[in-house]
Amino acid sequence: MTVEHLSEEQIARYGRFAGEPSVQELEEFFRLDATALEQAASKRRAHNRLGWAVQWGTVRMLGTFLSTPADVPPGVAAFVAEQLGIDDASSLKLYPERLPTQHEHAREIRKLLKIRDFDDGDLQLREHIAGRVWVSNDGPRALFDRAVTWLLRNRVLLPGLTSLGYLVAEVRKGEQALIYSVVDAPVEPEFRRELLEILDVPERAFRSALERWRKGPRDVSGQGQKEALERTRDIRGVKAGEVDLWRVPPVKLAELARYGMGTHAPTLRRLAEPRRTATVLATMRHLEGASVDDALTLFDVLMATKLLARAERQDVKEKLKGLPKLRKAAAKVRNAVAVFLDVPIEHQTDGDEETGAEPWRWPRRGRSSRRSSPARSS
Repeated sequence: MTVEHLSEEQIARYGRFAGEPSVQELEEFFRLDATALEQAASKRRAHNRLGWAVQWGTVRMLGTFLSTPADVPPGVAAFVAEQLGIDDASSLKLYPERLPTQHEHAREIRKLLKIRDFDDGDLQLREHIAGRVWVSNDGPRALFDRAVTWLLRNRVLLPGLTSLGYLVAEVRKGEQALIYSVVDAPVEPEFRRELLEILDVPERAFRSALERWRKGPRDVSGQGQKEALERTRDIRGVKAGEVDLWRVPPVKLAELARYGMGTHAPTLRRLAEPRRTATVLATMRHLEGASVDDALTLFDVLMATKLLARAERQDVKEKLKGLPKLRKAAAKVRNAVAVFLDVPIEHQTDGDEETGAEPWRWPRRGRSSRRSSPARSS
């Protein structure tokens, strides 16, 4: 990995301020403790006190000293000046007048914070990166960021951008080669030939066995289920899962298999050993489990769409055919309810429209006799 492979953001923020620090960053890196306040207060001039404190926070946040401490964002200078009781934060511009003063302050800060040179932490950093290569899928950019984080956490001065980039690339390349060798080591010569034959296109065929096996079943039918089972049988017949790879973390085998599943067979054939054998072996081990999963998934889909659904539809049809009277009765009830709901309320209370009968009421006592008396009517 060279500097060109890093992102623009990584290059812009390496050893420099990429903008105003957040409130949390100011509190974490530029909040002066009792010792720092005492050391800063011992300087005679205000701009020296401010410059010393700014350098103290800068090296803690960025992992390096700025060649021009006055180039810090204005918010940093104001935050530090407030802690020192300095009213004019712009006085920091006077700090670069004497370079020996800056260098003397930098030595004091390094001693106070126990900051080491990069050469003193080089070996430990290499071990840290190597460990990440073995147990993760981190790419070059992620490893670079982890290297910077490790240097800051362990109080080691950052090297040049190019130097750190080449170190990360060197360690990653060496560890990847070691992983290929470990995967390839238990493979016998005869089995190696069998693995590499998987990449070849047989006579009267259009593609290699590996390219054929990498594509799962697509035909949802009995014939498709048969082909899926035959695919599983052929893949497991290679016996790649019987190779003892206990020394290789599963995440690295998965990384090799992912590359093998997405790369054409001719490209895999052109890989150098032991990477080629390691990649094909990891791919076949992955396919052993994936082919079984594909066959079971196809069986589940086949049962749900072809067999169970068809049986349910047939069962419904048989029930409807066997209960014709129930269907007729249900239709009559439906029509009767519809008629009842369509009759207005007043028609239901005034009487029976079909018979013309008056609705029944309770008789009132003595009322009918008075209406029938001739004397009363005269």
